[in-house]
Amino acid sequence: MPPLPLQELYTKFGPAAGAVPLLPGAQREIGHFNLFDIADLMPGYRTRPPMTFDRRAFYKISLICGRSRIEYADQVVEVAGKALWFVTHRVPYRWLPHDLDQTGFFCVFTDEFMQAGKGGLALDELAVFQPGGCPVLRLSDEEHARIELLFSKMASEIKSDYPYKYDLLRAYLTELVHLGQKLQPAPAAAPAPPAAARLAARFAELLERQFPLDVPQQRLRLRTAADYADHLAVHVNHLNRVLKETTGSTTSEHLASRLAQEAKLLLKHTNWAVAEIADCLGFTDTAHFCHFFKRRTGLPPGDFRQ
Repeated sequence: MPPLPLQELYTKFGPAAGAVPLLPGAQREIGHFNLFDIADLMPGYRTRPPMTFDRRAFYKISLICGRSRIEYADQVVEVAGKALWFVTHRVPYRWLPHDLDQTGFFCVFTDEFMQAGKGGLALDELAVFQPGGCPVLRLSDEEHARIELLFSKMASEIKSDYPYKYDLLRAYLTELVHLGQKLQPAPAAAPAPPAAARLAARFAELLERQFPLDVPQQRLRLRTAADYADHLAVHVNHLNRVLKETTGSTTSEHLASRLAQEAKLLLKHTNWAVAEIADCLGFTDTAHFCHFFKRRTGLPPGDFRQ
């Protein structure tokens, strides 16, 4: 299914959370940015429908404090304290608070907003916005205080009449992204030579562009290691060697892992038939897909869906 638009967010919350209203044509030239106070959302939480598990047409960064559950792609994370959470428009997610004692902030923004400034960040290339990365970062009290101050500055600035406030908000947001980058777990693999690192990054970007699958009639354009090597204009053995050296996994292992992740999402969050899922993921028949899925997860597709 296509990502839910920004308007869905404002329709749900209305004037809650102290956010600046979304005005027709607002920030048309620079994309969109807004900020919400989580504590202001909680009084009406019980009367609103629970958050749906979907992709949204924007990026989101949340500073959360309390007991809650985060479902992100095929991951489930229980939060019992302070955490910083990064969301990309490419991955479905939802947040389920366990009680109303929640505090913090979240901001939503588009890629166009970030690119409007000089030297805008390429968001999809950053570790914090990678679909297979670590989007939920536990925070110490000191880290939480520093990030909370940054959100507070954004909350104050967005209500100001300073003519360059969006440039300042973009600077605060860039600092927040870099703080998240620095908090990411250190990679296990040794630094790769620049040429190898570039090829590995191009492969990862190409792989992610094949997803998500929105309708059963959609088909993966690239399915095998040779397909990716041809598209990247390298020999398949070279691509395999580079990925093994830089990531620790072969091309086929990367493809199998991403196919399994997408299969789990489709089984859990759509009503597509198993045969339709197998077909759109590029398997020659349903039996082949079922064998692959059971080997990767330990369960046949039907049992996993139940």
